Amino acid sequence: MMERRKNLNDKFGFVEIMEYTSIGESCSVVSGGTPSRSKNEYWENGNIPWIKIGNIKSKYVNEYDELITEQGLNNSSAKLLKKGTILYTIFATLGEVGILDIEACTNQAIAGINITDPRITTDYLYYYLKSKKDYVNNIGRGVAQNNINLTTLKNFEIPLIDVDKQSNIVEILEKVERMICLKEKEIDDLDLLIKARFIEMFGDPYTNPLKWEKLKIKDAVTVEPQNGLYKPQSDYVTDRSGIPILRIDGFYDGIVTDFASLKRLKCSETEKQKYLLLEDDIVINRVNSIEYLGKCAHIKGLLEDTVYESNMMRMHFDPETYNSAYICKLLCSQFIYDQIVNHAKKAVNQASINQKDVLDFNIYQPPIDLQNQFADFIQQVDKSREAVKKSLEKTQQLYDSLMQEYFG
Repeated sequence: MMERRKNLNDKFGFVEIMEYTSIGESCSVVSGGTPSRSKNEYWENGNIPWIKIGNIKSKYVNEYDELITEQGLNNSSAKLLKKGTILYTIFATLGEVGILDIEACTNQAIAGINITDPRITTDYLYYYLKSKKDYVNNIGRGVAQNNINLTTLKNFEIPLIDVDKQSNIVEILEKVERMICLKEKEIDDLDLLIKARFIEMFGDPYTNPLKWEKLKIKDAVTVEPQNGLYKPQSDYVTDRSGIPILRIDGFYDGIVTDFASLKRLKCSETEKQKYLLLEDDIVINRVNSIEYLGKCAHIKGLLEDTVYESNMMRMHFDPETYNSAYICKLLCSQFIYDQIVNHAKKAVNQASINQKDVLDFNIYQPPIDLQNQFADFIQQVDKSREAVKKSLEKTQQLYDSLMQEYFG
């Protein structure tokens, strides 16, 4: 048993001896395995769920994409794990945690942890492991493919507290998690409201029931698509010098998530003027995996001069006939995505579109007054979204501070 003294109350100078145990001392830990893909009998007509990292999406894990056979289980390093086993990712994507809600096997990127010490509850250990995500990613960096071994995992120290206190901690963290989920759902519902309003006002783009005029993007833009700025990593800065650059991780579902948090880099005045974003520009991703290709955003609310990176294109539509808020939602639709897929040049793990492809996309031209009404509706929804987002950020900060307080 390990012990460490910890000053729990500086104001009064109280010192309490906090006991710690390691995962290796208090749990059995095993890694999974993958039956040979060349052996059809290990996979065909399988009846044993086989869990991968992508299946760990929430606290309880009961979804799977593949099944293996009894023969595959017996002729590989895969182990059959019982319901209630804690799953912890140790390869590539580190520190994801879940509790197995079914009997299943895992691949070798996931460790199965079963508690053998009655002083530790499953839920308490689950939250403890969640609190270690940053730590485990730090120690995993620098290793090929990012990984930790079972010895490292077994050496993790768990603070031992009374089981009743463990239950109290779990209850509080679960309550805050529910608050976070409700706020996230509220934001999702606002996004769905905008999509429903789009269909209500303009109809389904596939069927065009309101018979809007159809034309190509090339006939609607005042600034044709232009690729963004490429700069080596050495030109990026960590302080407030330089200029912000919009990258594809900076926007979601048509919205730039936070201009203030964009990465910054050094660029010349010539580069800045060439790649400068303007209000009501539309940016569209030109290189990505096929499911994210064509991801786009409406530029509004710029805080300072900002440029955009090379794997996206920037264009500008005629404001006399198009509202960029309408255009962005149309470009985010399945109607446009299917055109993107049809034009895409596909390679291993990625696809691309070019300026000519984008100019050839079909769009519709409803009356500008109707587009402006839709933009006004989006603006009102955005105000509600921003209020919920701020509340969500505060709740997440509360959750993070509680995790720090409980687990250090």
